[in-house]
Amino acid sequence: MQFTTPVIITPATLSIDYSTPMLLLGSCFTEEVGERLQAAGFDLLCNPFGTLYNPLSIAACLWRAIDNRLMSGDELVQHDGIWHSWMHHSRFSHEDKDECLSRCNQSISRVHHFLGRKPLLLVTFGTAWVFYHEGSVVANCHKLPPQHFVRRRLEVGEIVDAWQPLVERLGTDVLYTVSPIRHMADGAHGNQLSKATLLLATDRLVEGCGQANYFDSYELLMDELRDYRFYARDMCHPSDVAVDVVWERFQATYMTAATRDQVRQHEKEYRQSQHRKLIKLKIES
Repeated sequence: MQFTTPVIITPATLSIDYSTPMLLLGSCFTEEVGERLQAAGFDLLCNPFGTLYNPLSIAACLWRAIDNRLMSGDELVQHDGIWHSWMHHSRFSHEDKDECLSRCNQSISRVHHFLGRKPLLLVTFGTAWVFYHEGSVVANCHKLPPQHFVRRRLEVGEIVDAWQPLVERLGTDVLYTVSPIRHMADGAHGNQLSKATLLLATDRLVEGCGQANYFDSYELLMDELRDYRFYARDMCHPSDVAVDVVWERFQATYMTAATRDQVRQHEKEYRQSQHRKLIKLKIES
């Protein structure tokens, strides 16, 4: 008897090996996959702007990096004695305005130079809900009071219109995913509407571009791994085991048997190095 609904992933035209540089952008699920790619020794840059959830913020960061258009101090905002960027995660924030600006601009230049290598762009959309501040979408509200923002859900066409010209400008392969992490603050129905919007948008983007692909990470969690034993204690984020399953399916979809053998060897060496570091820390303490 079979107790799961297997997700049949369409055979990919895209192939990933150790000669493929990768730029990963998006939600915290991006970082889960990025950690496994990094442990396997791949050449990548993961979330250089920090965690980004909505498609328009990710697109805005990429446009800025393409042109290497650095920020000015006027674009920062101060709240509770800390300076922030509306484009960046709070890990770029700082009490010193110049330090905050330097951190943000370093990330823009870093991505600009990495894009010159024509990397595979792996993008994970987390939510279609966005916050506007003075008419512009922000990537992070930095705990400012809600009255500073206008919140609404994007339409499918808005996402497509933002991403089609961007992909054409980049001229590189793009692999879209939709994060399986549920945003229950929007309610169960609101979360489903958000994910449906993202799924429809990625479907149109893949159909309209020969360089675009889609990986079924959302479907794997929602169907094949729908049991709560595959979720963390908050019942919204996938467990380590679930991410491992997604990682295995990712390898099977985009990597040859020879590349997967290399992955296993790199992962083994990585585990050994982490074990040695742990022993060293215990000895020193």
